[in-house]
Amino acid sequence: MGTAVAQRSYNGRARTARPDIAATFMGSLLRLIIILMLIAIVASLGSALFHLARGRRDEQDSRKMARDLTIRIGLSIVLFALLMAAWYAGLISPHGLAPPR
Repeated sequence: MGTAVAQRSYNGRARTARPDIAATFMGSLLRLIIILMLIAIVASLGSALFHLARGRRDEQDSRKMARDLTIRIGLSIVLFALLMAAWYAGLISPHGLAPPR
């Protein structure tokens, strides 16, 4: 078993690891993109609901509703791909659902 050795600075105090600025920025940017994508998905779903509940049964509302739902599906697929790419790049990691040992 190896032991961890703390690096000491010139004044004898242990150095603390500073977070990488680029990783912090990418994490914040990723979080912002995910939140914006979720807002856009909910807005598209709300727009489709508006066209469904409008009451008129004409072809124009039906097309608008189908377009909005298609946009929602596309945004969901892009969000899923973004999450998988971020996981693969190590920007996010799964946690909290592992069974206790």
